[in-house]
Amino acid sequence: MIKLSQPQIPESAIERVGEILRSGMLVHGEEGIKFEQELAEYLGVKHALVVSNGTAALHVALLALGIGPGDAVIVPDFTFTATANIVEMTGAKAIIVDVEPDSYNLDPTQLEAAIENWQGPETLKAIMPVLEFGNPKNLKVYRDLAKANGLFLVEDAACALGAKDDDIMVGSAAEFGCFSFHPRKTLTTGEGGAITTNDTALYEKAALIRNHGMVRTDTGIEFKCVGLNYRLTNFQSAIGRSILPSLNDWIAVRHTLAAHYTQQLEALVSDGLLRLPTIQPGHSVQTYMVVLASSIERANVITALRAKGIESNLGAQSMSALGLFAHPHNSTEFNPNGNELYRQGLALPMHEHMTLADVDQVIAVLTEVLKS
Repeated sequence: MIKLSQPQIPESAIERVGEILRSGMLVHGEEGIKFEQELAEYLGVKHALVVSNGTAALHVALLALGIGPGDAVIVPDFTFTATANIVEMTGAKAIIVDVEPDSYNLDPTQLEAAIENWQGPETLKAIMPVLEFGNPKNLKVYRDLAKANGLFLVEDAACALGAKDDDIMVGSAAEFGCFSFHPRKTLTTGEGGAITTNDTALYEKAALIRNHGMVRTDTGIEFKCVGLNYRLTNFQSAIGRSILPSLNDWIAVRHTLAAHYTQQLEALVSDGLLRLPTIQPGHSVQTYMVVLASSIERANVITALRAKGIESNLGAQSMSALGLFAHPHNSTEFNPNGNELYRQGLALPMHEHMTLADVDQVIAVLTEVLKS
């Protein structure tokens, strides 16, 4: 079976995890502090905080910005549900805006129109674009739109560690950048995530929220605010530290695989059977998702591929199609691109264990399935 994704954990990480488990120092500690320093250096930001997962990263970011009841946050239609879920969990409203059909990221034209035409009872406070599957396209545009309209920008960069929009590293353009280290991500700690910022005051707020609102002093523990427990364990941080030095090389492998997919799939594009993603320089290529023609039933394709040893899946969900986020604008009528991607998007195997021969096999089987 050629897997959709395949976590890669170096032996050095496994050995280090064993040492930490034997030491008994399991919660956030020295490894976590070093991992935060190394992440901040890698991304060129002042501060990084490691947390228990990517959803926790988004939650802490929104809470640190004071977003809650009476507020609204713009999110893309095509994303994993955590993006919109966490806005609603703060008491704010998730306002859904459609995406581009090829980058899968928030459509800047529609985003600008949504900001200019906002008339909701809530106060529009922030934009939370998702850099879908590691695509950094439009990051600088989002930054400029947020600044011009007095809005916070929170990068949902769950899939995009290592990506950059020209000279801007993902995670460095906003009030907060939020990452996931789930096993489907290129850098994984099993579960886990991180928050980045260049604002020291926001960093200090986020650090308190992550850790019960408490600080340790010479006289004991003090509680400065209401907080949560979103810490990452010491042994998970050790795994992340072991992978980070290899990340750029792994992304380069993914670009090679993606370029081969794009070249070899052109015949299916010419036959009108699918559409390809835009893989631009700076993309971290966490996922390679094609869009099947509307006449093709994706579920049948997934089943047929699996029967022939190829794992595939949908890419993400359409927030408007889920019907969970009640707001007059949040309907499928306003989000045709996100809905098409949700219905017809097909994620193909993509991980650094793969070879070009593996890609050829995936394409051969996919061609057979689609033409049958």
